[in-house]
Amino acid sequence: MSTLTATRQATAWRAAPVGVIAASLFLLLIITAAITPTLFSMYDPLKADAAASLQPPSAEHWFGTDQAGRDVFARVVHGARYSLVVGFGATLLALMVGIIIGVIAGSAPRAVDSVLSRVIEIVMAFPEFLLALVVIAVIGAGETSLLIAVSVAAIPAYARVARAQTLLVRRSGYVRAATALGVPRFRSTIRHIVPNALGPLLVMGTIGVGTAIVAAAGLSFLGMGPQPPTPEWGLILSDGRNFLATAWWIAVFPGVAITATVIATSTVGRFLRQRGQS
Repeated sequence: MSTLTATRQATAWRAAPVGVIAASLFLLLIITAAITPTLFSMYDPLKADAAASLQPPSAEHWFGTDQAGRDVFARVVHGARYSLVVGFGATLLALMVGIIIGVIAGSAPRAVDSVLSRVIEIVMAFPEFLLALVVIAVIGAGETSLLIAVSVAAIPAYARVARAQTLLVRRSGYVRAATALGVPRFRSTIRHIVPNALGPLLVMGTIGVGTAIVAAAGLSFLGMGPQPPTPEWGLILSDGRNFLATAWWIAVFPGVAITATVIATSTVGRFLRQRGQS
């Protein structure tokens, strides 16, 4: 990266709105909690205490306790790891596969491009959540299955953008010059097309992390992700739905965590997209 580019990026972040800076700091906090949850809570998120069940938020239990007497704050903090692993992991996997499919479609002969494009359009006609449900139904429930299902559902969107970027970059002067000089197509694709097509996809992936987190939480809420007593946000939310009238805190706080994380990732992603277009 050149000094001028680095300077422009630093200036862009200094000029960022307060909301973007706050969202970035919140994401940093959530990532820290996912990596080292014991920095925020010393309670065991799996330890049950029947004598302390359904206690409201207090100085001892900031987010109260659930029906088994487990500290809700500790479960929300430890749940960040599961939600972020699925959110970032599924997005990264979908991004990688989508780039491969999109680059192949954009670089292949017209017949191959036409077939792949039609397949992508057909798959994109179905909602991502429905596709994830189908994948879960085929491979079964579980943490790994949840990550795979969310990533598979997101692949078509990344593949479509990757194809469009590939077609755009292929028409650029430097790619045509490389082809005229006898540079092999595969080498030209790796060295020129893929790096120049990555920018919009990475920004799209930043926004997609929030979508992946919501999808994972929804599937977990339906019992298709991690199983109890795993401290995963969607699963905690599902556990608390039967106690909304008597213990609202069990469902509210993980719901707030999901909402805030999605808003933060979307805010940062949209800011990056605006900077990329300017």
